[in-house]
Order: sequence, then C-alpha cells, then structure tokens
Amino acid sequence: MLSFISQYVVHRPRLKRSVWILAGTGLALIGMIFLAIGIGAVFISPGQVFAILFDPLNISLPWSFGPQEKAILLNIRLPRVCLTVLVGAALSISGATMQGLFRNPLADPGLIGISSGAAIMVALVILIGGTLPFISQTWLQYFLLPAAAFAGGMLATFIVYHLSSSRGRTNVATMLLAGIAINALCGAGIGYIIFMANDDQLRDITFWTLGSLSGSTWQTVFTSAPFMLLAIFLLPRIAPGLNALLMGEAEAQHLGISVEFLKKYIIILSALAVGSAVSVSGIIGFVGLVVPHLLRLLMGPDHRFLLPGSALLGAVLLLAADLVARTIVAPAELPIGIVTSTIGAPFFLWLLLKNKNLTHYL
Repeated sequence: MLSFISQYVVHRPRLKRSVWILAGTGLALIGMIFLAIGIGAVFISPGQVFAILFDPLNISLPWSFGPQEKAILLNIRLPRVCLTVLVGAALSISGATMQGLFRNPLADPGLIGISSGAAIMVALVILIGGTLPFISQTWLQYFLLPAAAFAGGMLATFIVYHLSSSRGRTNVATMLLAGIAINALCGAGIGYIIFMANDDQLRDITFWTLGSLSGSTWQTVFTSAPFMLLAIFLLPRIAPGLNALLMGEAEAQHLGISVEFLKKYIIILSALAVGSAVSVSGIIGFVGLVVPHLLRLLMGPDHRFLLPGSALLGAVLLLAADLVARTIVAPAELPIGIVTSTIGAPFFLWLLLKNKNLTHYL
C-alpha cells in the first residue's frame, strides 16, 4: 500500500506540468480544428468560420461569407473534422490503455490485432452483404459494418490475450508474437476476400485497408460517435486501476483491484473504440502507439493524465495527418493510413534503437 501511495508522492512535482500539458494540448486541438476547417481547395478564414457557425443565431459579425463557403464548411469539412477528432481520440486512448494493461509501450491496437480483426470482418461483410437482397446499402454501411468491425476487433483481442496469458500472467513477448500472427492471418484472409470480390467490393475493401476519412458525412458521424464517445469517456475512469496494475497483478489484487474484471473491461471498451473507428476510417496505423509514448515521456506514467492527454493529442495529430493527406497531392487525396505510417514507422524504429528495454517507461 505504501508503494502505491509513494508513486503519487514521488511524482507530485509532475502534476503541475501534466496539467499544463493537458491545457496546451486542448488549446492545440482547438487551433487545429480551425485550421482543418479553413484550409482546402476553398480557403475559409477563422472569421468566416465564426460567422458561418453563428449565422443560425442571427448574430451579426463583421466577416462576410457566400453560400459556397457555408455549404463546404457545414456539409463537407465540419463532419470530417468531427469524425477525425473522434477517431484520433479513440485510437490513442485505446493504445494508452492497452499499453497500461500489458505494461509495455510496444502494445497498441494495431500490433495486437484489433485493427486487423476489425478490418477482415468489415471486408467479409462487404463481400457477403452485397450479395444478400434483404440487406440494403444503407443498413450495410451504417449499421452492419460498425457491428462487424466491433465483433472482429474484440475477437482478435481475446485471442491474442488468451494466447499470451498463462497462470494469470501476461507474457509480453508472446503477446507481440501472437499479435503478429493474428495480423498475418487477417492479412491473408483479406487477400483472399479481395481475390473473390468484384470491382465495387474491391474499391470498398481498398478504402478500409488504406484508411481514409474522405467519406465522412453527418450520418457516419452520428452512427459511429456514440460507440467511440462511450469508450473515450469510460476508459479514463479506470486510471487508478491501471496505475495499480503497473506494480503487478498481485499487488493490484492486494489493493482491492479486481484485475480480471479490469482486463475484460479494457478489452471490451478498446475493441468498441477501435472497431468503431476502423468501421468509418479503415486501418490507421501507429496513432495508438506513438501518441501515448510521447505523452509518457513528457508527463510520466500516471494514467489519470495519460489517458485524457492521449485522447486530446491523438485528435490533434490525426487532424494534422488528415490535413496533409488532403492537401499535399491536391486535387487528389492521399490515404491517411499512408501518412500516419510514414510518420509512425521512423518513430517506432527510433524507439527500438534508442531504448533496448522499453519497459522502464512504465
């Protein structure tokens, strides 16, 4: 008990810095939202953004705008920005939670198979659902795909978790190897589905595997937001349990933490968050790995700050990546999964080369 209390005493000087980091990240998110809304083929200034948003309230502002700017902001950019914020927050907070569960900063939803499990289920539904006459396109796109992605992500997570657990302990090396195996198996399954798919199905499956937010609409936002918001708001509530789990499962049990319930809670909510994100954005790699590790280096391992900070910073970074994806090769659009992998892979290699023993960050 004394060791559990001492972690807050030892790291108490970090509390002020952590609060400032959270506040700065929140302000950065607000600024990035305005940048993402305004920058594009048609530039919309921050003043015009305010004028358009407050126009329904009949508030007179000095900035003028035309019907084109209003339509672009309300119908194209704003739903895309909202969905990007939700996906970035969901992936990052899930990655931070997984790293706390497995007590290793190499763990993330992609490495242990959640994204691949969700993607193969989505691909299977696209392949089969299009051939069933009683399933309409609306039902398939907005209801069946998120449910399939959630089921696939949760199934992959449970398989990896059970393969890496023995006698109540989680073997990190086995967990990573199991995740690699599940990713490879799902990749093979997706390849077989692509072989069987027709042109329309192939185009939809390619969208999921490369990752893109170009199809964002208010309908996709309202359909997927409840699932991601549920996980984003519930996962920070288990921060004390994750802090206790850092010392080991036996110590956490002595502190009154129900470790098995905590594991299942984390797995279900992480699968819900990532599955819902994958169902609307496809596979977006490295966000759940890079963001929590950066924050852990800055503010330490206290999950009371790490989890909400990961949600905020994940939203910021994914907004920046999406802004690059849709402007760097304009008028075409680069898949966002390519952008995040281009940034995340070098960071991952630097992480491996710089730190031979990564567990000392936890």
